[in-house]
Amino acid sequence: MTQKERLLRTLAGQTADGPPFICPGGMMTMIVTEVMKAVDSFWPEAHADAARMAALTLGTNRLTGIENLGLPFCMTVEAEAMGAAVDLGSKTSEPHVISYIMDELAQLDRLRFIDVTQGRAHACAEAIGLLKKKAPDVPIIANLSGPVSLATSLVDPLLYYRAIRRDKQAAHALNDCALQNALALGDALMEAGADAVCIADPSATGDLIGRRAFEEFVLPCLNRMAEHFSRRHNRPTIVHICGDVKSLGGALQQLSAAAVSVDSVVGIPQLRNLAPGKVSMGNISTFLLERGTPEKLARVSGQCLEQGVGILAPACGIAPGTPLKNLQAVSETVRHHRSAA
Repeated sequence: MTQKERLLRTLAGQTADGPPFICPGGMMTMIVTEVMKAVDSFWPEAHADAARMAALTLGTNRLTGIENLGLPFCMTVEAEAMGAAVDLGSKTSEPHVISYIMDELAQLDRLRFIDVTQGRAHACAEAIGLLKKKAPDVPIIANLSGPVSLATSLVDPLLYYRAIRRDKQAAHALNDCALQNALALGDALMEAGADAVCIADPSATGDLIGRRAFEEFVLPCLNRMAEHFSRRHNRPTIVHICGDVKSLGGALQQLSAAAVSVDSVVGIPQLRNLAPGKVSMGNISTFLLERGTPEKLARVSGQCLEQGVGILAPACGIAPGTPLKNLQAVSETVRHHRSAA
């Protein structure tokens, strides 16, 4: 079974030869320094160069055993295209917003609509085209910012969080604008050949906004996005939610996404209880990936597999200093699990 077949069958709820091991990209970036050196393609230049971007994610797939290709490598593409000022970071740090485009939520007229034929949005689509030719049997995951995370990259997060309680109309209006721009980028990446989409909304955790606000401001947007990509492109969606999702109660099972990804504070059995019917994804600690030993990673990976995780994955973005041998230990554990099944 190819890596693409394994992931797509898993996301469709069909029988595969075992769980895939993936790291989608975006907030859950898959790039480490050892791979950059091996393929001679480095941050920050690779964030805006299609050939370098493709070389990095393909090199990661080949050298680590992570069973997908994923881009972009950050959560700033949409915000930058809409007018926010972005620093592309360094060899060891990701791009980040350094100046909001809005001083208050009412200034929607300051926002530009994303132009997918220009800038990093275009580079991502071009990179997907290159990857389709070079690795047709490896699934390509397009990564998008969730509506709250994108909104809070355009305006001070404190203003947004205040608005979801005191000025709901303004918060909904900004959410809708963010959603439309994320969909436009997603459409471009799907049309370029992406096989699945991962939406990460780390600013929309239950810890930050609570269950009631999640159900009003986040859940409808995530479902609109997942249903859009299913209907228009016949592509499955993964949703990643940070924090302790237990506070969201049964909201996760209302997601239209095929899979729900969580971080390391949530156990796989807990996730399966909170989101029955969804493919469970997670949740290897990225701190352990960076600081642990291959032996420890093999044990933790094995525990996730024994607990019935649907897709094995890091719980967040991989730190650039993560040793290649640690990722390879996870990959080897997954292969042994499949061969023993």
